[in-house]
Amino acid sequence: MSKLIQFGERVQGYDIAVLNEREIRAAAGIFFLVTYTSAMFIFFDGNFLMIKYVVTLFLLDFLIRVFINPRFAPSLVLGRLIVRNQTPEYVGAQQKKFAWIIGIILSAIMFVLFVIVNAFSPITGLICLICLAFLFFESVFGICLGCTFYPLFHKTKPQRCPGEVCDTRSKQEIQKTSRVQLLVLAAFFAVLFVAAFFFKERASRKPYDLFGISSNAKIK
Repeated sequence: MSKLIQFGERVQGYDIAVLNEREIRAAAGIFFLVTYTSAMFIFFDGNFLMIKYVVTLFLLDFLIRVFINPRFAPSLVLGRLIVRNQTPEYVGAQQKKFAWIIGIILSAIMFVLFVIVNAFSPITGLICLICLAFLFFESVFGICLGCTFYPLFHKTKPQRCPGEVCDTRSKQEIQKTSRVQLLVLAAFFAVLFVAAFFFKERASRKPYDLFGISSNAKIK
């Protein structure tokens, strides 16, 4: 029973419970995709059906992660299958638990408002944007936004953060950004802005069917 209900894995060489960051990022990417898709259904079609299912699954998944065992959370199981051939990247479990508790709070509010009350408001819109931001940063950049709040509520410093961001150290040469690189980045955005300004009218034109496929389909 102790191995069934626990949080984090014990891995040789690590003095704390850890989790595999790679499968966490994969799970975050899955949730980002389905949440973003459901948001698009709402935005373009006013269809709230998918978001109700997503919120319910989101809440159940996080409850399993925190109160039973992350090993049995469906999204993490799927994430594990996806990245099973990749070398694990171990991160501290405690800060992840704190971040997932935030996820439970947000998804519980959404579940009550969307599923039980069957209502939407600026509150649901704001929470949806927050969740999308959390999932996007986790899956794309490997940055756990929820983990950044961990030191505010705990005296102990988080350990084994993704990319070792918890440890103060000097950057390696490949991580440094030169003035030339910053100048190139600024020039890129400047050119993008100028192009958007001068070519706005042309770019806004609806493209025509090059081979006339849609026209032939209408005639038939």
